[in-house]
Amino acid sequence: MWPTALAGGAGCAAITTLAVLERMWVLDATLAVLAVAAVTGFAILRGSMTGDADAVGAQPATRAEAAAPPYASLVNILPDPILVIAALEPDDLTSRRYIFANSAARDLLKIRDPEGRLVTVIRAPEVLEAVDEALFGAMDAETVYETGGAQARVLRAHARPLGLGLDGSHLAVLVLRDETEGRRVERTRTDFMANASHELRTPLASLSGFIETLRGHARDDVEARDRFLSIMQAQAERMSRLIDDLMSLSRIELNEHVAPTDRVDLGAAVNDVLDAIAPLARERGVALEPRLPPAGAALVTGDRDQIVQVVQNLVDNALKYSESGAAVRLELDVDLGAEAAVQGARPDAARLSLLTPDHSVETYARLRVSDSGPGIARENLPRLTERFYRVDGQKSGERAGTGLGLAIVKHIANRHRGGLTVESAPGQGSTFAVYLPLVPRTVPEGEPVDRRETVTEL
Repeated sequence: MWPTALAGGAGCAAITTLAVLERMWVLDATLAVLAVAAVTGFAILRGSMTGDADAVGAQPATRAEAAAPPYASLVNILPDPILVIAALEPDDLTSRRYIFANSAARDLLKIRDPEGRLVTVIRAPEVLEAVDEALFGAMDAETVYETGGAQARVLRAHARPLGLGLDGSHLAVLVLRDETEGRRVERTRTDFMANASHELRTPLASLSGFIETLRGHARDDVEARDRFLSIMQAQAERMSRLIDDLMSLSRIELNEHVAPTDRVDLGAAVNDVLDAIAPLARERGVALEPRLPPAGAALVTGDRDQIVQVVQNLVDNALKYSESGAAVRLELDVDLGAEAAVQGARPDAARLSLLTPDHSVETYARLRVSDSGPGIARENLPRLTERFYRVDGQKSGERAGTGLGLAIVKHIANRHRGGLTVESAPGQGSTFAVYLPLVPRTVPEGEPVDRRETVTEL
C-alpha cells in the first residue's frame, strides 16, 4: 500500500506548490488536497480489506501506474506542465527519473512513456541543476530557460523538494510556467519603440525642414511651394507605410508561436495578388508569368490574410527590381518532400536557406517568385530578413522601401511552420521561395475551403 500513500502525498505536495506559486486559489487548492487525501485514504482502506492474494494480483506494472491513479485526474487538468521526479544518489545521473507527468507536461515535452530518465525530456543544464537542488539540497530552486528551434519558448522552471519516498529515493516536483507570450509582448514593445523612433526620425526631420522653409522665404514662391509639398507628401506616405509595416510585424511576432488552423488554397491567394498588382505591372512594362496547379491542389494550413501578405511582399519586391520589358515568374509546386522543397532553380547562383522549419512534415507546397533584376551578392544574403536591412545601392530612389517586407515574410512563414530560401547572383536576378505544409490527405472532405478559379497567364 505504500505506493498509494506515496502517490497521495506527492499529489498533495504538487497542489500545495501550485497554490504557493499563485497558480491556484487557496480555496480550490484546499478542496483539491482534501479530495486527494480522501481518495488515497479510501484506496488504502480498500487495500487493507482485500486479501493478500488479491493485493498481489493487483500490483501495478510500473511505479508511474502506482502513482498516477489517486491524483492524476486532478493534476492533469492544470494548465502548467508538472513532473514528479525521483532520484537515488547524487552521483548517479541515470537515477534521475520522472515518475509522473501531467497532460500539459506530456504535450510540451513530447513525453510518450509513463516514466523514464529525466535527461531524455529535459536537457537544459540550468533546469537539471535546479532539480538537483530540490532533490538533494532540500531547497526550492527556480530558473528561466529558452527552448531552441524556430518556435522558441521561454519557460520558468520551479523545483520543490518532496522529501523521501518509502523506497529511500529523493522526490521533487518540477513545475514549468510558459512565459513566452509575456516575453514576446515586452520584446515587441521595446523593438517597436526603438525601430520606430530610428526610422521615423529622417522623414520627420525632412517634414520639419520643409515646413520651416515654407513659412519663411518660400512662402510666396509658387514653384518652390508645389515642389516642397510634393516632397512632403512623399515623406508622409513613407511614414504611413513604415508604421503599417511595423504594426503588421508586431502583430505577427506576438502570435508567432500559435500555429494557424484554417485551410487556404495557396493558388487562389496567388491569383488574388496577381489580379491586384496587374495594373501596376502593366504600367511598369513588366510581364507576370504564373505557373499554377488546378484550383484546390495547393491546400495549406494557414491564415489567409497572412499568406496573401507573403505573396504580395515577394511579388512587390520582384516588380520593384525589374526593368521595363522584363518578366516576373511565379511557380507553385505541390506534393514536395522536405528535401525537394529547398532545391534550387538557379544552378549558377548562390543559394541560402533563410528559414528552416523545426520539424519536416510529409509534403509541402512551394511558391517561387523570380525576377531578372540586378541580383544580390552572396555576402548580403544572410541579412536579407533583418529589420530595416537594405542592400547598398538600393536604399534610395524609386526602389526605396521600409526594409521590413522580407522580415514579415520570414515571421509569417515561421508561424506557418514553413521555410524560406533565396537564390541570387549579381546581374542574374533573384528567386525567393516560400514553402508551407500541405493539408494532410486525411482531412475530411466537404468542409468549406477557399477555392477560386486559377489563371495561368496575365
